[in-house]
Amino acid sequence: MRAISQDVLGGPEVLKEVRVERPEPRANEVLVRVHAAGVNPTDWKHRATGGFLGEPPFVLGWDVSGVVEATGIGVALFEPGDEVFGMLSYPWGHGSHAEYVTAPAHTFAHKPAGIDHVQAGALPLVSLTAWQALVETADVRPGQRVLIHAAAGGVGHVAVQVAKARGAYVIGTASAGKHDFVRGLGADELIDYRDTDFAEAVRDVDVVLDTVGGDYVQRSLRTLREGGILVTILPQGSKELPAQAEKAGVRATEMLVDADHAGMKAIAELVEAGKLRASVAETFPLAEAAGAHALGDTGRTAGKLVLVVA
Repeated sequence: MRAISQDVLGGPEVLKEVRVERPEPRANEVLVRVHAAGVNPTDWKHRATGGFLGEPPFVLGWDVSGVVEATGIGVALFEPGDEVFGMLSYPWGHGSHAEYVTAPAHTFAHKPAGIDHVQAGALPLVSLTAWQALVETADVRPGQRVLIHAAAGGVGHVAVQVAKARGAYVIGTASAGKHDFVRGLGADELIDYRDTDFAEAVRDVDVVLDTVGGDYVQRSLRTLREGGILVTILPQGSKELPAQAEKAGVRATEMLVDADHAGMKAIAELVEAGKLRASVAETFPLAEAAGAHALGDTGRTAGKLVLVVA
């Protein structure tokens, strides 16, 4: 099968199309023919630095939308021909930037019939991240005030919709040129981070979702009401953050997204209810994955980049 691999760390030019053996599903696994696969910041960061994966060669990609080709012994959830979408286990289950991928059956959920594979392939990683941060960790409830950083980005634009589906009042940070886009997703209030200090402009929020890192984490603590919570999806392993939050009378936690069947089913339900959609900035054929990475490296896209595989 075709796959996108690299032998060294570096820029988008290190990516190349290779031929590798098609995997076979083991017990409790499914073999999925990939139709579309999202490209996320974690992909271009791993390409450049190795991240959790260390030295190449490796095939990147965690988002999957496709069709079940075969099932291993014991799989009861799916049959060959089923359309599915999901996120491979993060970070070790990478490999969706290829024509086929195997993964545990509970990685996937049935693809909503009302969206195509490109839409479905854009959703898993960012949607699970938003769901696990806002719903499972922060327990966002109706009427709460939620601050979402980089609200036009991959995770951010989905998080806005998840928070609104939970009945929250959503404040987003984004450049002025992206305000209309984020407002169209349901955001109630927007702040141009380039000319306004959100840490001074925002107060009494219940939940902050940090997708930026750096000094955004500490500055965001000042926006929270007493008892509020900050969730950052860029964990640094710092032992100082919980203490800083406690001193401020709030909570703070770091998280990494994880594959989850129940979460994917919840996401599918939001899609089917018309409360969640992915904004696809651009698509690329699998062979042009380097172009997707180059665009992602600019940090200027709104929404998601997707590789069209099948």
